Amino acid sequence: MKILKQNTLLKVLSLNSISVAVSFVLGIFSSKIISVFLGTSGMALMGSFRNFALMIKSVAMLGISNSIVKLFVENKEDKKELSVIYSTFFWIFLIISGALAVLIFVLAAPISEFLFYTHAYENPVRYFGLLLPFMVINTFWLAIYNGLEKYKSIVIIQIISNVLIFGITALLIWKRNISGGLFSIAIGELLMVLVTFLFVRRDSDYFKFDLHKVMNKKYVKVIKKFSGMALLSAVIVPITLLFIRNEIVKNYSIHEAGIWDAVNRLSSFYMMFFSSGLSLYYMPKLASIHTEKEFKKELKSYFKIFVPLFLLMLIVIYFAKSLILKIAFTEEFSSINELLIWQLAGDFIKIITLAFGFQIVVKTMMKRYFIGEIAFNISYFLLSFYLMKKFAVEGILQAYFYANLICLVLVLYMFRKLFVKR
Repeated sequence: MKILKQNTLLKVLSLNSISVAVSFVLGIFSSKIISVFLGTSGMALMGSFRNFALMIKSVAMLGISNSIVKLFVENKEDKKELSVIYSTFFWIFLIISGALAVLIFVLAAPISEFLFYTHAYENPVRYFGLLLPFMVINTFWLAIYNGLEKYKSIVIIQIISNVLIFGITALLIWKRNISGGLFSIAIGELLMVLVTFLFVRRDSDYFKFDLHKVMNKKYVKVIKKFSGMALLSAVIVPITLLFIRNEIVKNYSIHEAGIWDAVNRLSSFYMMFFSSGLSLYYMPKLASIHTEKEFKKELKSYFKIFVPLFLLMLIVIYFAKSLILKIAFTEEFSSINELLIWQLAGDFIKIITLAFGFQIVVKTMMKRYFIGEIAFNISYFLLSFYLMKKFAVEGILQAYFYANLICLVLVLYMFRKLFVKR
């Protein structure tokens, strides 16, 4: 208990673990519901929509969380300046999300054809488009909470939202099958907005800003830097996944695509604990440090506490995989048992890479970010295309591991000066 109180990272992770434990359990049960009612094909179609939703949300938000955290840390004592920052963000991202919402609504038919191979699911796409501006406002609110280091409020919002999202997802899949599952992805986002709004009303003093100040050019420049990085990820990551999925369907079947999506879904459950914990603690911490010595100190803490915890969790998951898969999926997904090792190994390499990746993002090292992101996604796609022909879905998971390894080597080379004694 003494160590927990003294170490902020452990404190945040332990607090965040409550939210993630709830999310993990609900995620397992929602996977079971999808696998029972929708099967592998439904898993693949919902995976496609999630990738599309992630891409559009990321384009609309363009690094809003990272840039707000950075600017908040730098100006947290100046309430007048914070008001200008908030107003600038609010108007820019409201305009972007509004324009994207109209575009998605108009292009719902071709989007449905690309994602689902049919026009039958235009309405879930349109509904998602209409809700997009509210999703951006929600991210804006949560970024302010993160900058304020109100971790407890964020965790409670996440828990309530996840419980409500699970309930609506289960109900809609039961009532409307795949169409209901697709609608639940958009409706789930709306529920989270409503939950966050209740907290914002309670903490209204933290969210007061003058909308008449509109946009400040100084902060627009900062947003541009983060937006350039965010836009690359917003497009290249989901597009890579969508093209890989389409290649699986074309060369094998939608069943195999569903198996791959199920592995990704399982990975997202345990990665959630660490990635969200890092966003809550590591991102604001890195934003507040300015010297190489301070960064080295944070790195030591990361590799001393964070990496061993993650490795222990992966070992537990590997040895308990049969039980986890039995709870989370049906017999139709049994082949995951032999494939999971590659995903676990790839995620371990990814967590090591993120120790440096967050520093690249926070300090807006654009050249390094672009090189790393492009190298990972191109190598992932090309290796997937090559190895899939030899090993089917297992080849794609192997490609994920090798692509993460390539990215880690690149990042270590970028930060090589840190390891040279002077």
